[in-house]
Amino acid sequence: MTFVVPHRLWSACLLVLAGLSTWGCASAPVQEMSDARQAIKAAREAGAETVVPHKLSEAQQLLQRAEESLQRRAYRDARRNAIAAHDKAAEALGQAQTASRHESS
Repeated sequence: MTFVVPHRLWSACLLVLAGLSTWGCASAPVQEMSDARQAIKAAREAGAETVVPHKLSEAQQLLQRAEESLQRRAYRDARRNAIAAHDKAAEALGQAQTASRHESS
């Protein structure tokens, strides 16, 4: 007696195996690191160092942690910290731009 496996079951098994094989292999967060650096630069250029220095400092610290994680090849931590750095820098940029608009009006 032979056992016949339906085509759909084979396809499902292959998808599960492919997903498991790539699950543990995170890639370096190159784009996220670049985005964070650019956001910090934009915030700095908008005057965040004088308006909200604590937020800009937090963004820089998060980027530093991301860089350290990247060197250790802890890519998930690096990605998480780079995204957090970007978000914090974006907040600083927004607040610096708001302050600039209020000063000019």
